[in-house]
Amino acid sequence: MSKWPMRTMRGLLCAVAAWMPFSAAADDFDVAKLSSNLDLASLRDADLAARSITVFHMGDVELTSGRIVASDPLVGPDRPAFTRTVAPGNYPVTIYKAFGRVAAASLRFAGGKPTRWELALIPGQDIKSLKNDEFFGYPVDAGLGCYMDAETYALIQEREQQVRTQKSATDINYYDDVLAPEIEANDDKYVMHRPVTGKRGNVAVFWSGWGDGFYPVFWGLDAKDRPLVLFTDFGVTENADGRHEPGGG
Repeated sequence: MSKWPMRTMRGLLCAVAAWMPFSAAADDFDVAKLSSNLDLASLRDADLAARSITVFHMGDVELTSGRIVASDPLVGPDRPAFTRTVAPGNYPVTIYKAFGRVAAASLRFAGGKPTRWELALIPGQDIKSLKNDEFFGYPVDAGLGCYMDAETYALIQEREQQVRTQKSATDINYYDDVLAPEIEANDDKYVMHRPVTGKRGNVAVFWSGWGDGFYPVFWGLDAKDRPLVLFTDFGVTENADGRHEPGGG
């Protein structure tokens, strides 16, 4: 298996496998060695601006079941939800931009700074199974990431069927036929997409940093192990700082 240096996460861009490298053994798993950007989710907007990080608050994603999916919404909308769940409700999504790209995205459930972080897992994934420099994440092949409730996938399928009927076509392209006009209005960087008008359940869609690759997602937890935030790192920055590009010394 290829090894990529963790001084920069750009090596993730070439990843398509189910595992990717980072420097920690499975029996001594330290997420801080996988991401140095976790503080992005807790810093105030003014502090982030001082670090040349632009913050954009997208609005709330509607979690109808509390089972969260993070994936490439065009190639993996049916990805399994994470094993850890939250109470159903509406939760704010924030994206963090640096060097003209989306560097990270967070989904907030409660205020406060996490006391610990853990890698987000889907069913069948076990931290103890990781060897050497492996970690879990999700693959991106269409340059986009997302947060949505697992139940929202059914609405995406419903919208696809609506478009097929309207176009009298057996096959459609969800990006071209549905998503493109919405996300292009936001410079191709983000959109809060509602698959079916009038039905509860939407998708927070955002540009995945440098594009295609393989990206980790983390739970930020409080002292009682309750989720405060879900965080996706796209490897654009290091040390939660947008003043110097990774690897620039």
